[in-house]
Amino acid sequence: MTAETDRQADQPGEPTPAEAPEPSESPTVSGARTPSPARSATRDRAAWLVGALALLLGSAFVAVDLAYNQGNLIAPIDDAYIHLQYASQLGSGHFFEYNTGDPVSTGASSLLYVFALGAAHALGFSGTALLAFAVALGLVCFAATALLTCRLGTALLGRAVGVWSGVLTAVSGPLLWGAASGMEVGLTALLVTASVLAFVRERPRARFTWTPVVAGLLALVRPEGLFFAAVLCVAMLWTLWRARALTPGRILASVVPLLVGVAQYVFFLLATGTLRANGVQSKSHLYDRPIFYPGEFVDRTFANIRIVVDHFTGLNNTDFTFPLALVFFLGGIAYLLVTRPEWRALCLAVAAGFAAVVVSAATLSTALLHELRYFQPFLPLFLVFAAAGGYALTRLVPREGPRRYALHAVLLVMLLFTVVATPTWAVRLGRQAATIRDTDVSVGAWVSGNLPEDAIVGVKDVGAIAYFGDRRVVDTIGLATNGMAEASNNGTGSLYEALRSLPEGERPTHFAVYEPWPGAAMRPFVDAGVFASPPLVTFSVRTPPDLNNRRIVPFTEMHVYAADWTLAGSGDRAPIPGRVRDQVNVGSLGSEDHHDYEVRSAVPGFQPNTVLRRQGDVVDSGRTIVGGERLTARGLIPGRPLTVATRVLSGAENREVRVRIDGRDAGVWRLPDSPDAWTTAEFTVPGELVTSPEATVELEPTRPLLSPHPEYTSFGYWFVQ
Repeated sequence: MTAETDRQADQPGEPTPAEAPEPSESPTVSGARTPSPARSATRDRAAWLVGALALLLGSAFVAVDLAYNQGNLIAPIDDAYIHLQYASQLGSGHFFEYNTGDPVSTGASSLLYVFALGAAHALGFSGTALLAFAVALGLVCFAATALLTCRLGTALLGRAVGVWSGVLTAVSGPLLWGAASGMEVGLTALLVTASVLAFVRERPRARFTWTPVVAGLLALVRPEGLFFAAVLCVAMLWTLWRARALTPGRILASVVPLLVGVAQYVFFLLATGTLRANGVQSKSHLYDRPIFYPGEFVDRTFANIRIVVDHFTGLNNTDFTFPLALVFFLGGIAYLLVTRPEWRALCLAVAAGFAAVVVSAATLSTALLHELRYFQPFLPLFLVFAAAGGYALTRLVPREGPRRYALHAVLLVMLLFTVVATPTWAVRLGRQAATIRDTDVSVGAWVSGNLPEDAIVGVKDVGAIAYFGDRRVVDTIGLATNGMAEASNNGTGSLYEALRSLPEGERPTHFAVYEPWPGAAMRPFVDAGVFASPPLVTFSVRTPPDLNNRRIVPFTEMHVYAADWTLAGSGDRAPIPGRVRDQVNVGSLGSEDHHDYEVRSAVPGFQPNTVLRRQGDVVDSGRTIVGGERLTARGLIPGRPLTVATRVLSGAENREVRVRIDGRDAGVWRLPDSPDAWTTAEFTVPGELVTSPEATVELEPTRPLLSPHPEYTSFGYWFVQ
């Protein structure tokens, strides 16, 4: 058999020499043969059987969940209940109000999914029934994804690749976990697969009708979906250009997903005043620390990328996919690029799309949490091209008969490595659901039965406690409560200032929180007396960890406290007598922003996180400083001496800072030695240096380059004349 004959025999939809064409097959205009109705029906039955297998296994995963929770359906992650809360509010007529009467917030990472669940709530689904609807929707979408995966593989490389791809999808543990989790994984996976299949079917005519529609929905279902849809837009435009079919109408249709993405961010801007969704503000490496360092951003992002690549390679103990899956995936793309010119635009789009998804999600501090759920929806497409890689490997076998057996053998090995991990994912789902029941769901039930109806609860996990607690909540991490993300990312002191700056009737009366990341540390609230000690109740995690000693929650205890705001604002009182012209409350982001405050760190990478401290009857926030600070004082009287007073804590060897006023040297300020308790320090600026009502004050090291640098905790500044 010649190489050309071999290539033609491998064309999708064409019979090989071992499969002689049936009389009913007739050549098409392009010379390829159209499969007979009988053959098409056989292939379609295979796809439907694959879909049925996916639905059956998904139902088994739900049964495991029920078995772990005494017959009750519980989501394995708290985030599922965030979507349910938004959806129930939306279905009740409160458009993206997490609490009734709240401003619109963007804590739901999937607008499309919330609308789908909101419609279900409007039809009568509520409580656990709404979760059951979400899980059922996920399973149906997953089954449809497996079916479409089968058809996609068949369209690209023939029936064997199609059926095996579908089966690999149907038995994939991560996909089954995601489909049964109550999250948008199943819906997103369906839209990813359907958009690529639509492109494959519409490419020959260079007229894209369904591809822009499905890709537009994909752009709404997940931020990663928007990146993938954008790459598909480029593939559609490229295809139109190559076919000389770039008409205005077709160009407009091809960029519909991009327009949908733009519309989504316009909504964010109009509703919240910023293009950044709350989840991005809370989790992105761009915003989740007080100071953005480009080098640190690159380091953290590529650390995530390395781990994600490791998972897709399948050589670790997470069983995310079969061994060497990434190698097969890249091999499949390379094979199609070389041997199937008609699919080159698609292959490049898939490769670029995957890269965009991985890089974009890797910029989030939560990229590796929740069983890599950001990446799960792209597994079906990944498995299609991995199966194509197995197909490409068997092309090295010279004879047709042994080649066919080799193909099935390679794909069978992929399947066996996948299947042996599937039960562990079911157990993982059940154990995680039990953990959420022991913690967030139980806390929500306790809140509902034990706190007053007008209670306001500050929380770290904002999903199940709000959904089952039936009380107004304040999200201290900032997903559902606008403005809290930046404060939380700056540390406990900034979070305290953001909470106490709320109107008294909107401050949390209680807190249901845990200590570790994510979010700011909570212990300083207890030490400062803002959380009344002891806690009202403590919920301990009793569900055993998995074999890797991990749980789906980062904590072992969650406490419910009553709040005590008696000393709120006590830190604002001036520590010295005199007429206060201006005050900078260090740790309060509003005050810092108003005074152009910034930390001038002497150590690149050092983060000046805020702290919360109580001394006597004063509670105040501050920042840890290594280096110096810069700020602007306003309301001054030119020509008069200016006393700068600060509340400071420092026990470092170097406590000297040079003071500059509008760039002019005002002298050296030696801060007091106070390692255990803050004290008040004063510095007098000569009147001739105060030349206008505003003065830029800079505190900097006396030896800017060399260590030891000034180290202190700055709690605030008062300007007295």
